[in-house]
Amino acid sequence: MDLLEDPAPSNAHDFTVSELSGAVKRVIEGEFGRVRVRGEVGRVVIARTGHMYFDLKDDRSVIAAVSWKGQVARMTVRPEEGMEVIATGRVTTYAPQSKYQLQVENVEPAGAGALMAMLEARKKALSAEGLFDPARKKPIPYLPQVIGVISSPSGAVIRDILHRLADRFPRHVILWPVAVQGERCPSDVVRAIRGFNALPRGGAVPRPDVLIVARGGGSIEDLWGFNDEAVVRAAADSAIPLISAVGHETDTTLIDFAADRRAPTPTAAAEMAVPVRAELLAQVATLAARLDRGGKGAVETRAQHLRHLARALPRPEALLATATQRFDLASGRFSGSLRALADRKRLDLSRAAAGLRPGTLIARLRAATESSARCGAQLAPALRRGVEDRARALARLRLSAVPLQREIARARPQIETLARRADAAMRLSLTRAADRLEALDRMRQTLGYRETLARGFAILRDPDGAPVTQAAVARGLPRFKVELGDGAFDAAPLVPDSRPKRAPKPPRPPDQGSLF
Repeated sequence: MDLLEDPAPSNAHDFTVSELSGAVKRVIEGEFGRVRVRGEVGRVVIARTGHMYFDLKDDRSVIAAVSWKGQVARMTVRPEEGMEVIATGRVTTYAPQSKYQLQVENVEPAGAGALMAMLEARKKALSAEGLFDPARKKPIPYLPQVIGVISSPSGAVIRDILHRLADRFPRHVILWPVAVQGERCPSDVVRAIRGFNALPRGGAVPRPDVLIVARGGGSIEDLWGFNDEAVVRAAADSAIPLISAVGHETDTTLIDFAADRRAPTPTAAAEMAVPVRAELLAQVATLAARLDRGGKGAVETRAQHLRHLARALPRPEALLATATQRFDLASGRFSGSLRALADRKRLDLSRAAAGLRPGTLIARLRAATESSARCGAQLAPALRRGVEDRARALARLRLSAVPLQREIARARPQIETLARRADAAMRLSLTRAADRLEALDRMRQTLGYRETLARGFAILRDPDGAPVTQAAVARGLPRFKVELGDGAFDAAPLVPDSRPKRAPKPPRPPDQGSLF
């Protein structure tokens, strides 16, 4: 047989790759409809789009699994690596990689043991971060003004809490309704805790002083939403003290460890939040009675002590008797002393008046006049001698000034020469300074931004006149000013076209004709 001969013609149909892939897809999806697969979760990858890709494996085989974003959001329990789960979904194929995969719609743990193992692993991881540290826990206020309750609005829990608060101490209660089980539970509880913490003090809605997260009892699956990591972190980060009242006394969830206090029941949480008003009133009445008795006893004790001290004091008459006697003796001597003083002063006045007779005064005046005349006769010669001494001193000064004038005349040419040199040096210094100033001005004009604008550049300024150096800032301004080399004008950023652009049509493949 010749190796170059063509093989015998065959009547078998020639499949294209897409035809064969589609046939395989129809066979697999037609044979396997909705299936439940039990296995161990391998690697788990969540894409940026929100889709989840993971593996299901046993001791011999591995199946690739995928859950779309909407399916992931509806999952009560999300798969984690190492979990044993039962995945419900459809078997389908992925033609670009020639493989089959399981499109998972829901995942449930393979028994309570798997849930408890996953719960214990999550508890250890969060405890290692310090979220359950007792040092982080805040004290519950003794008498809160506003209590925030996070629970279902239609269950018996909120009615039990309100009834218990009304019995003990009525307070203002704000209910944030949430789903307490199911896929919406974790996100609702996280949103409620953070929403209460975001309320401002003194706002339209009062900010609670304490929070109560409450739910009735149930199975571990019903309470699973309160084991979510996001719920635990929100409870640990709450600035408002938080009481966890999830389930009954035997039920334990991870939010119980992160909360500031754990209550065995919602009713017990209400009892922890407020004291008993009747007991407070009775205690206040008891304290008021004790205060009244103590005050009366203290006043009586001090009055008795004052009476004892008063008996030890002497009588007022005895205290004043000595002073009264001294006063009487002094007043008896006062009239005689006053008369003796007046007589002595009268005698002193008579002695002083004896020297004031007219003859004595005239003699003193005549002596003073003669002394003034003698002083006047001596004053005129003294003045003439003083004037003559000053004239002789002035003549000596004029004779001594002649050599000084000759020295000035001899130094005048040198002074004039120095003056001319100083004038020339000043003019040269001014000329050099003017040249340097002109050179600096030319450099300023060359390096100034207006020369740059003249070469085709522009400056953007915001409404306050400050330069805009970033495109993101310019896009955020309603208007800005554009400065060019010859002037400026106002402008606004372009609004991008929000209409979706139509994708270009792919080129039409050339017509190859029929194979038959």
